[in-house]
Amino acid sequence: MTNQTTDHRFRSRDENLRLYLAGPLFSAAEREFNKNLKSMLSPFFSVYLPQEDGGLMVEMIEKGMHPQRAAQCVFTMDVNAIDECDVLLIILDGRAVDEGASFELGFAFARGKECFGLRTDPRQLLATGNNPMIESPLRHIFEDVDSLISWAKEYGLRDVPLSAPSNAKEILTVSSVNAR
Repeated sequence: MTNQTTDHRFRSRDENLRLYLAGPLFSAAEREFNKNLKSMLSPFFSVYLPQEDGGLMVEMIEKGMHPQRAAQCVFTMDVNAIDECDVLLIILDGRAVDEGASFELGFAFARGKECFGLRTDPRQLLATGNNPMIESPLRHIFEDVDSLISWAKEYGLRDVPLSAPSNAKEILTVSSVNAR
């Protein structure tokens, strides 16, 4: 083990925070929206977009990979990317939130990541909003891309810890110690 004097708990201003962009990616329109959103967020975050930075199962299978192996590759790449991200942004558009993105949100929240949503589409499954298991982990839901980008300009440039507590128990423990 080496003795390092630099405090690595905080990211330098030269490094962007890592953002995982969770959303549907099965239609050409969805993939194009995701790609454009990544482009707009990239000046403020290092954006992981599964369709580009991970892989699409369909393409893996077309190249000869067995479907089960392709599914496991996608799962492993995306879970590892969530583990390494600082922030998760989930796209909430559509009558129901994408199942894969819902899992990614839950996994990120359980890992102590800060989670945000973007809903540009007024359709939703419940009259009262999305399922509380989707909306409750979100610190904020943006209703348009412009407000998301305004937030990104401020949020992406702040100094934050590199790692967040991995579960709610740790968060409560840290809060209790700091309150003393």
